[in-house]
Amino acid sequence: MPDHRSPHPTDTSTGDEAPELLVGLVVSPKVAALLPRDLPAVLTELLGRRHPGVVWRVRAVEDRLAVPPADGLDLLEAARDRMLDEDWDLVVALTDVPLKDGRTPVLTQLSPVHGVGLIAVPALGAVHVGQKARDATVRVVGELLGHDPDDEQQEELVRRARQRAEDLGEHPEDNAVQFTARVLGGNVRLLLGMIRANRPWTLVVRLSRLLAVAAATGVLTLVASDLWLLAVEYGPWRLGLLTALAVGAVAGALVVGARLWERPRRRAEREQVALFNLATAATVAIGVVVFYLAVFALSWLGAVLLVDRDVFAAVVAEPVGAAEYVRLAWLTATLATVGGALGAGLEDDDVVRAAAYTRSMEADPQ
Repeated sequence: MPDHRSPHPTDTSTGDEAPELLVGLVVSPKVAALLPRDLPAVLTELLGRRHPGVVWRVRAVEDRLAVPPADGLDLLEAARDRMLDEDWDLVVALTDVPLKDGRTPVLTQLSPVHGVGLIAVPALGAVHVGQKARDATVRVVGELLGHDPDDEQQEELVRRARQRAEDLGEHPEDNAVQFTARVLGGNVRLLLGMIRANRPWTLVVRLSRLLAVAAATGVLTLVASDLWLLAVEYGPWRLGLLTALAVGAVAGALVVGARLWERPRRRAEREQVALFNLATAATVAIGVVVFYLAVFALSWLGAVLLVDRDVFAAVVAEPVGAAEYVRLAWLTATLATVGGALGAGLEDDDVVRAAAYTRSMEADPQ
């Protein structure tokens, strides 16, 4: 199918040349007959109207992406690989594979970090499939760019589109650290948008074993009197250092254990893969920090309820107040988070990858 270019050549909001985004539309052969043949052209026109500051190109191909049995994560990763091979900026796959978030059927699954979206065509129903697929594709593209449909301002979206479309200049003398630093420095806004779209604060909610191990560790350590002695002796600097080490241990266990850190297969993929890695690592780190804060709040509540003040004071041989309970909760949360690193190792790799960079939206009732 031919490429289709949006008729909007410039960004009228800034006067600059508008960024050009190439969107890959991967259609499963089993659903191709349900969709109109002019879908790429229609999508190009709709995207141009919805986001007039961007020059859109849509290239459609037929590909089932993964051999059955395949789930949404398999399709996301296969679509990501096809995007890198074809040098697309974003990719949306219209698949015949039913998508699920756990046991819940969903209409779409997204990986904003990778710029990949899936749409389960069977979830669109039996009537007006072409129109629904068109509308869902436009919505998915906007969500991949971090666009808020209630926000009338397009400037931020245009900036993200420009950064996604533009490549860094070649510097063959760069080592891995220098190259990563250049990618980070040149794509700060894009990275922030990718991370926000990925909703990192929801990461650990989906990792049940991590939560269970951390909770069990917290309960066991909270009732140990030796911990009370350490808590009142440790100052903020030592507690802060222990916290950083604990958060780093869990984040590292998630990234390394689930193989979230990727390597480019060819030189042309270096910048995109570096963006993937930076955004994924930041997502995991923010998610673990949110998890730590939740564990700290639970530890403080547990300390107040379970640790009698008089007994606490007798053990540490000094008066006990709110500050001592905060230190006890702080140290307890840190040790519980270290226990969470073990829980991270127990999680299934696919569960961790899905939690780290996918989002889902339920299908509308038919």
